[in-house]
Amino acid sequence: MLTAGLTAPAFGADDPAQTDQLSVGAPTDQALPLGTDGGPAQSVVLGVGIYHDNENFTVTNGRLTIDASGLSGVAEVTWPDSCTPSGTTAVCDIPVIPTTGAHQVLLGVRAADGAEIGAQGRITYEATATGGPDGTLTAPHDSYTTTLTVGSGPDLAIAPLADIKNAQPGDEQTIPFKITNNGNESANGFTVKASTSYGLTDLTRYDACTYTEAENNAYPPTATALCTFDQVLAPGDSFELPEPLTVRLSPHALAERLDIDVEPGFGAKDLDSRNDYTALQIRAENTADFSVTGATISGAAGETATAELTFKNNGPAWVGHLGSGDPVAVLRLIVPAGTKVTGMPSGCYPHTLDGGYYPRPAGAPRYDCYLPYWVLEDTKRTFTFSVRVDTVVPGETGAVSIHPPFGEFGEYENTFDPDLTNNTTVLTVN
Repeated sequence: MLTAGLTAPAFGADDPAQTDQLSVGAPTDQALPLGTDGGPAQSVVLGVGIYHDNENFTVTNGRLTIDASGLSGVAEVTWPDSCTPSGTTAVCDIPVIPTTGAHQVLLGVRAADGAEIGAQGRITYEATATGGPDGTLTAPHDSYTTTLTVGSGPDLAIAPLADIKNAQPGDEQTIPFKITNNGNESANGFTVKASTSYGLTDLTRYDACTYTEAENNAYPPTATALCTFDQVLAPGDSFELPEPLTVRLSPHALAERLDIDVEPGFGAKDLDSRNDYTALQIRAENTADFSVTGATISGAAGETATAELTFKNNGPAWVGHLGSGDPVAVLRLIVPAGTKVTGMPSGCYPHTLDGGYYPRPAGAPRYDCYLPYWVLEDTKRTFTFSVRVDTVVPGETGAVSIHPPFGEFGEYENTFDPDLTNNTTVLTVN
């Protein structure tokens, strides 16, 4: 009983029922190169693991069953020490199950001798673990699979890059860029494309590259370098740029991204395009002070007034949700008593007071207005409402506030706003 008390989560009587799901993390497909110049096929590492989705539960004693019987004549598997094989199937023990995808099992897979280009086989998975609301979690057989295809060609892979944290505006960062041909054929030249987000500047200049900058009101400003190299990369060869790749953080940098992708030249098809691309995250120690300005309106009963509510980013940083695409902020109006909204601006939606669905555009007690997924360091956006005074209540107010789409400013990744006192104001009537 003591052990159960330490490991089981505590829930109140009124809390909703808890759920949990065990899942297998594995690629849906994988290319297998033939050997170079008729030699033996090289092995490819296939990362597989299991995870669950409710951090309120501790999940242990994972058993991942991997069935490779569908690879007959196509591929051969080398089992790691954590797996106990029996014929073409193995059971792999995973003591503790995380809540994020992880590769606890690394399989070695190579094309079978005599396999031809285009031959395909399949690996299937199932798993069980101890934990969750019912004491046992299951990922059923055949719900997760990997299809392996024998192929031939170059396979350009970008070496893994570690994200950069706690950088300072003005810093110059050196990016250890390297690509390797993991395929069984040479890449006869290749291209490298690098794109920087708005807060990154001074990308290293190379003679082999052309540089462009793009500004479009629908997207944050970006800069791109497109580079063409004639160098032949034989199987197993690696390439590094003529001089280190560097980039500088601007004064308005915050959550930045450097996107890099490579392609073999002359229209050659890359065997595994998943390792041709990377998005390096660069986080700067900076702030962006969001604020909201309310309004004061007046009118006799039956009259309609215009209320202008304004969001502003006072900088110094810009903010962009480049990965999720979520709005950077939501401006919320709680409609003052005695009034009715008869017209709302685009990007605003009616709700019940607690945020539920409201069936009509006019007359809702609450309106949420969504900013785009990025704002520059000086962005200002005004939302104009038409408000009819139905009953004169002198000095009546409605709350005006700004929030992130999830959680609140000052929490989690929303800690960039240094002053939360200017995130709320009011709409005053009469």
